[in-house]
Amino acid sequence: MGQKGLTNFFEKFLDKESLFENKRVLQANYIPETITHRDKEIKKIATILAPCLKLEKPSNLFIYGKTGTGKTLTIKHVTNKILQVAREKDINVKIFYINCKLKRVADTEYRLIAQFTRDLGKEIPPTGLPTDEVYKIFFSAIDAEQQLVILILDEIDYLVKKAGDELLYNLTRINSDLKNSQISLVGISNDLVFVDHLDPRIKSSLSEEEVIFPPYNALQLQDILKQRAKKAFKKNVLEQGVIEKCAAYAAREHGDARRALELLRVAAEIAERDGFSRIKIEHLDKAEQEIEKNRIQDIVIAQPKQQQAVLLSIISICSKRKRGIFTGEVYEVYKGICIQTGLRPLTQRRVSDIIAEYDMFGIINTNVISKGRYGRTKEISLAIDHSIIPKIKKIIENNLNL
Repeated sequence: MGQKGLTNFFEKFLDKESLFENKRVLQANYIPETITHRDKEIKKIATILAPCLKLEKPSNLFIYGKTGTGKTLTIKHVTNKILQVAREKDINVKIFYINCKLKRVADTEYRLIAQFTRDLGKEIPPTGLPTDEVYKIFFSAIDAEQQLVILILDEIDYLVKKAGDELLYNLTRINSDLKNSQISLVGISNDLVFVDHLDPRIKSSLSEEEVIFPPYNALQLQDILKQRAKKAFKKNVLEQGVIEKCAAYAAREHGDARRALELLRVAAEIAERDGFSRIKIEHLDKAEQEIEKNRIQDIVIAQPKQQQAVLLSIISICSKRKRGIFTGEVYEVYKGICIQTGLRPLTQRRVSDIIAEYDMFGIINTNVISKGRYGRTKEISLAIDHSIIPKIKKIIENNLNL
């Protein structure tokens, strides 16, 4: 396609009738006016947080559930309503939300407290101050007026794994020194036993309430998709059975509504790109493959070099052999890759743990085989689409400078 051809392509694209009425409705950060199949959870969260409207400190709250079960959506829905009432009644309630997975924003104690302090209207440099100093500025910003502050920490388990649990202790202890205001914490986590691993003194100082979000079933996912599809698409562009199959796909993946919405959006984009006037089941199948490829690539890219070296060892052996391979063989090839790349080899036990992690991600399949008195070993096979393997191999080789 020449430069003139490119101009024509874009002009034609603008003239083409879109299947979408409002694509934003299918995005993860969209908050609908009514949230389907979460009435019980909404009521419980509202009951726990309501005292903030009397400037009384609500209990700290922890919300648990797998990805795509509506945790973030529900807490944002409830807190938006709280802020609406607070504004109308002139009640000084402030609610700040932060995702702890955001790199360079909230992935360390310093960055997190600095970000909340900025939300309170104070300037803090990205780095450079001692953490104690940042806490002092944060403390004075909160206690400058009579107010109730709710801090929402999404993916809180990620922050604690990275920065330690002392941060939670520091935040819960602040209240005893505040004269004019109070802080409540809301933690959101995909890890249902996250709090069990905290230091006992931190656990007792949190004294939190819990709300657990169960996964959606296929029928609930259908309702969610129908509700969003009405606003997202023009009339009659969805072929019969698309919503049902999309819900069935996502129900298989732990009832993940976010994944269901992404599937529907990508299927519509594929249909539109291929010049179809309706979204068919075949577009859904293509979307499933595309999303799965992207998911696996994202997992591989995010892995540290040691983990990538283990996966490269598995790919290297599997490409030369049809039958399953064993942990010992992987370890030998892995040691060779470590020598080539200057990595310090991990123990065979640690490599075995990494293999188990890849099994959990669905990138490989492992089967434990007993060798009688010689112990047990894992038989390993690749569980991903063969078309994606060369791309993954290239990503790892580039990253390891091979």
